[in-house]
Amino acid sequence: MDCGLVIRGTEESDWEILKEIRLAALLDAPTAFGVTHSAAMANTELQWRDRAAHRGAGRFTLAMRNGVAVGIVGRVLHSPTESNLIAMWVTPAERGTPVARRLVDAVKSEAIAQNYARIILEVAPTNIRAASFYQKQGFAFLPEWEPLASHTQIMLQKMEWVRPDS
Repeated sequence: MDCGLVIRGTEESDWEILKEIRLAALLDAPTAFGVTHSAAMANTELQWRDRAAHRGAGRFTLAMRNGVAVGIVGRVLHSPTESNLIAMWVTPAERGTPVARRLVDAVKSEAIAQNYARIILEVAPTNIRAASFYQKQGFAFLPEWEPLASHTQIMLQKMEWVRPDS
């Protein structure tokens, strides 16, 4: 099912693709992300271009199938040895395919290449599909909680993936 699937980092020229898939994610799962759809809609073209070009803290990776974005993941440097996995989303038609795993694998590869000791993420444990997926990818829950920035009534639990050679 990987036919025509390409996993690649964004470039400035991808700003419209990044904007489109990020907004689709925020509409599809409004309580899964730290930003709201309306806040993201308010971003300027320059802000989207900066994100796509990696000018700033975030780095975005797209899953493209036959030239169409079908998934996204982001990462932000949390400390010199730790990366945060953010903005993970796959289109409904691609759920259950290798797309999500390939996106997480790209983040893991980046962590290894950059010599990060671990990757952390935050997920609502009630989001059973996502939590189970991350566990299958080698992430483990930590006893650390914090409210979701966009919906403070939702508590997120941290998960971590530790490099095998750490």
